[in-house]
Amino acid sequence: MKLALVSGDGLPVSGLLTIFRNVMETELANEGLELPVVADLGFSWRPDKQHFFPRGSEESTYPDWMSVSTAVPLGAGRADLMRELTWIRGAVARADTLDDEESARLRRAVESLAGPYEEYFTRWFEEHDVDWVCAVNMTLSDAVPVTLGLHRAAARRWSEGVPGGVLFWDHDLFASYSVFEEGARVYPPGPNRFTPLPGTHPCHRWAVVSPALAEEVKEYPTPLGATTVPNVLPALGPEAPPLERHSAFLEQRGIDPDRPLILVPVRVFQVKGVEISVSMFAEIKRLCEERRTPVPCLLVFGSLDEDPPYAQKVVSLVQELNVQDDVVFLDGVPLSSHQDATGQWRPDEIDLLRMCRAGGGAVLFTPNTSDVESVGLGPALAAIAEVPCAITDYACFEDIYGTRSSCVRVSGGKDIPAAAVRLFDLMEKNRRGDPGVREDLRRDKEHVLRSFDPEPWRRLFREMVNEADGTHNDAKHVGPS
Repeated sequence: MKLALVSGDGLPVSGLLTIFRNVMETELANEGLELPVVADLGFSWRPDKQHFFPRGSEESTYPDWMSVSTAVPLGAGRADLMRELTWIRGAVARADTLDDEESARLRRAVESLAGPYEEYFTRWFEEHDVDWVCAVNMTLSDAVPVTLGLHRAAARRWSEGVPGGVLFWDHDLFASYSVFEEGARVYPPGPNRFTPLPGTHPCHRWAVVSPALAEEVKEYPTPLGATTVPNVLPALGPEAPPLERHSAFLEQRGIDPDRPLILVPVRVFQVKGVEISVSMFAEIKRLCEERRTPVPCLLVFGSLDEDPPYAQKVVSLVQELNVQDDVVFLDGVPLSSHQDATGQWRPDEIDLLRMCRAGGGAVLFTPNTSDVESVGLGPALAAIAEVPCAITDYACFEDIYGTRSSCVRVSGGKDIPAAAVRLFDLMEKNRRGDPGVREDLRRDKEHVLRSFDPEPWRRLFREMVNEADGTHNDAKHVGPS
């Protein structure tokens, strides 16, 4: 089976790609998968991710099993294109308020951009002889013309009865992802007449990452239901002595190996609440200095380039709280650990969790909006590393993790000092090997591993491979008309 990936994130590295990495690395030994996976990460249609538009980042490094497209179907350097895509997204979000003239203009704008993307995807599928496309978060209306072009290209390639097609794999949907920019909702609260939905063609399949999203899909005007396929977590392996690259990374960053690492495994994006994590870390630093214990180092996963105005607020807070010598922004955690062109080590999520576990660190997961996370992987990553975690309240937490988690809850700004004390105590007890704390962390890990069972993904993957068997025939290759 030849697999393609189309991601709606428009980022060189994101949580969605990391989860996809976890999925693929459980299946790489499967003889049914032909490598490399060809990928388009959405750089050319996400002008809101301004520093990655239109070809991504020159510094990005991807695993050997992934080949990333740098195609720009509508041409590079077009400021008018950026404005048009941004206008389309906003108009789709407020579709219910558009009059007939505005609706007609939106239709024309969508069609003018959908055509080139239809042709691009059609050629891309043909060039790489693709059997299945995994379309990640393409149901959201970040780029309706691109999604429409994808639907049409898929219908041309996988006409009825031809094996293969598109797996729409959604981590976020309209109602449950209420992101606002400048006071306006980025996405409509539900699908509307402008938003293409999975289910318009027999070649579509649909998977979502939580039961709540599957329930949301039931309200959508489409005959296709969504299967719940939990996210796949990375495999950390057993405790082991520090790897050479771990020691080199710490040395290059000027981090004493005796300092615990506290991880903030999120993007530096407005709804992720990195400012809350920074404030809590400042309290933990104060406690460490009072009690004469090693001050941890805070490692923030995301890139400061994704949302520059928000990033500046976070950096300003770091300086205001005088923790600039203790906070490291990792500029996007890569899918695979490697040395960059300057010789600096860029550890992946797995290596960072291993280092966090080895030093008795912790994880902070502090969204500042309760209704934007569909899963929230921070607590799961803490659990598999068997380290404590602190979280703010967010809507889906108990649906995903139940009530047995030992996470420290942070209910608001005034609660940060008390929550910092609770997390500090858990970290200290864990580092000392306290039996009660260790047992709680072990129990959390077992619960999380059951909740994030990879078997549904394996089953889905096997079904796709079996369906693709024998697809290398003339019927599949429709090609541009």
